[in-house]
Amino acid sequence: MHLPENRLAGNEPALIAALTDAVVGVYGDWARDLVGVRLAGVPAGRFGQGGKAVDTCASVVLGVRAGVFDRPDAAEITARLGAALTDAITRVLGDDFRAGATVELVASRPERTFVGGVPAA
Repeated sequence: MHLPENRLAGNEPALIAALTDAVVGVYGDWARDLVGVRLAGVPAGRFGQGGKAVDTCASVVLGVRAGVFDRPDAAEITARLGAALTDAITRVLGDDFRAGATVELVASRPERTFVGGVPAA
């Protein structure tokens, strides 16, 4: 997740917990240990939207297995992930982030995902 540094500072533990809980809320508790969160603060004046610097934007990139898009319920699952992650952001940082929250689901085939140096199961 990328967001303005001034809005990140002090909110790290709450954001990590909220983002993890959002994914678990969609997939179930079995997924908790698989959720990795990286928070990156962007210096003031370097996060922009609509051609101007803002401090109420956040960008989340969630790596998911490509198979999620082949499921019969793919539209529902992906919509739930987008909504849950956006809700997590606004719960921690405030509703002024809702309009500027971007969630991108990036697909990876199983043979292209490695954990601890070995293909992920």
